Amino acid sequence: MSQFTVTKPSASQWRVSFNNEPINLFGSQSILELRSIIEDAEQDENLNVILFESANPDYFIAHWDLTDDASALPTGPTGHGAFMDAMIRLSRLPVITVSSIRGRARGAGSEFLLATDIRFASRERARIGQFEMSGGVVPGGGGIGRLTRLVGRGRALEITAGALDFDGDLAERYGYVNRSLPDAELDTFVHAFVDRLAGFLPRAVRELKQLTDAITLPENDAFAPEADAFHNGLGQLETQGWAQRMFERGLQQPGVLEENLMEEAEPLHRRS
Repeated sequence: MSQFTVTKPSASQWRVSFNNEPINLFGSQSILELRSIIEDAEQDENLNVILFESANPDYFIAHWDLTDDASALPTGPTGHGAFMDAMIRLSRLPVITVSSIRGRARGAGSEFLLATDIRFASRERARIGQFEMSGGVVPGGGGIGRLTRLVGRGRALEITAGALDFDGDLAERYGYVNRSLPDAELDTFVHAFVDRLAGFLPRAVRELKQLTDAITLPENDAFAPEADAFHNGLGQLETQGWAQRMFERGLQQPGVLEENLMEEAEPLHRRS
């Protein structure tokens, strides 16, 4: 794998680090590698927990690579498009998935986090959100369906319609993440937590996950309307023009625009 590095401290624990320089964009190659990890995890009866981290302290997953067209990738077992299929299968893994969030996770990066079971964030360095409305499209990778169930209707609309960053503390207060910790304490806490989960009986972990999923996860078909709306929006001339202007200003390159995307991005408004 070129983007995901998997280490296995024990038979029951995997640690997965994402690194796609320079700003951890997510694209077709990311999906292919994640699919491989998911397929292995689905078959490993000794596995209890997977920890997802970033090798880049400034970016967990910046967002989807807007130059990457994943439509050529085959649909997965769920029958959904490649990205949505990966997020659904990630959320339904029979093991517990944990994200340790340091840096920026916006758009598809936020949707990746939402597809994991448990999220811990750096108080000082985490910045998460759904920026799609700035470009005239709706979130299309599960952000609407998962946020609404996770934080409630009003707060979900604030996150998606407002298209603003949430730091670790505010994300914790809203229920966007489980817990916000001082950056210096994040790794110690998270690693101790996943070590604890790794020590439980795999059978019990799988039963717990299955029962929790049955109560809390949306049906797979519930995600289709937002995915369709997102892809239809990408085809609009207004959105394509917005993307071109943002690329001219430094989108998807290290710098001020990506660091402060939610504030710096030119919002696409209707012109009177």
